[in-house]
Amino acid sequence: MECKNCELRQRQFYCENCLRHHLRDFRLQTHHFSSDRDEHVARASRALKPIESARLLRAEIARADRSLDQLADGLAKVRRDCESKRDRLRTLRENLAQRRQTLNAARLLPPHSQTLSKESQELTMLSQTIARARSGLVQELVEVFHVVEVGGRPAVSGRPGARGEWTIGGLVLPVPGDVRRYPPDHINAVITHTIHFLGLLTFYLGIKLPFEVSWSCTRFGVGMPWIGAGRGSESWAKWTAKHPLHLTSNPTSTPSSPSSSPSRTPPPSLADSEAPEQSPAHGQSQSFTTGLAMLLYSVCYLAHTQGVEIPLSQAGDALSNLWAVCCSGELGRRSHSTTPLLFPPTTPSFTLDFAQVLQATAASPARAARIRPGRSAPGGDIGRMRSERIMEEEDGWDVVEFGGEEGFG
Repeated sequence: MECKNCELRQRQFYCENCLRHHLRDFRLQTHHFSSDRDEHVARASRALKPIESARLLRAEIARADRSLDQLADGLAKVRRDCESKRDRLRTLRENLAQRRQTLNAARLLPPHSQTLSKESQELTMLSQTIARARSGLVQELVEVFHVVEVGGRPAVSGRPGARGEWTIGGLVLPVPGDVRRYPPDHINAVITHTIHFLGLLTFYLGIKLPFEVSWSCTRFGVGMPWIGAGRGSESWAKWTAKHPLHLTSNPTSTPSSPSSSPSRTPPPSLADSEAPEQSPAHGQSQSFTTGLAMLLYSVCYLAHTQGVEIPLSQAGDALSNLWAVCCSGELGRRSHSTTPLLFPPTTPSFTLDFAQVLQATAASPARAARIRPGRSAPGGDIGRMRSERIMEEEDGWDVVEFGGEEGFG
């Protein structure tokens, strides 16, 4: 209906009597439904009473099942834990048993000092065996290359004896001062024999030389030999340029070194201080002399490693020095490859200087005075003085020596 005040349609309005009648009807209905509800509840309670015990039993069974499942899960967890601990215990017992065995075995072992002494003795015996084997190989090597001294005579009735000439393969290896007396083919052949002999000797003894020999061909031992310094920190290590250990009959042709880029050439004072203008034969002779000095220095160092000290006065006689090495009582006992180990070349105990060997091999007193001002040439007691200029031609090979030459024999 429409309100007289707001003039809007509202719900129907009831009077007080109507509301009172409606509330009474609601109460009666509620009481009726409550009675019905109580009756139904009572009827259901009477119907459920016979099965109440079964329901309670099933509930107890369900609760017991849940508890049993929880206990089974817990038991499985405990079993897994016990199994892991059992495995760990088994491992610990095995380790303990192994340690006990090791301890018992260690108690049965001799003292540590005795063990070291025994191993040291075995190593010493092995070193001696290797030294004897090396000595036998060296003796065979000497016989194969037929290194002998020919000529000479012993001292008789107060008359001084004379030394002979050392040969290898039937060829005489002269001292540097007598190289000019032999043809180039002879010098090349005997130096090649000496290089092969020295290479096999150092291979048998396990010695590393300060100067290394290389060949012009790719195969070892084929071609023309060259020599240069290896790795080191001494003064000789600066001579890394390759120098020939061979001579050519044609003075105008000079073979090239197998080294592509030598890092250092000999000082000009040793090769060029004699005269500003030099012929190719003279330059070749100077380079060959430097290579020969490197070879002699390597032989002296090899002798030092085997307990033979070569003085500067005897450094030029290479075959005699190699013979002394082969006859040394310390032959094969020290090496760069087996115990007792040697230090890399050269050691401080090796006092021979390469510059002295080179100066004694190639330099004259005048040249030595220019090279080392204020110092005398070290070859004064190892050579003889030549007062005249000697020019000698043998098989197309010219060697020019200036007056006052001093060197090895």
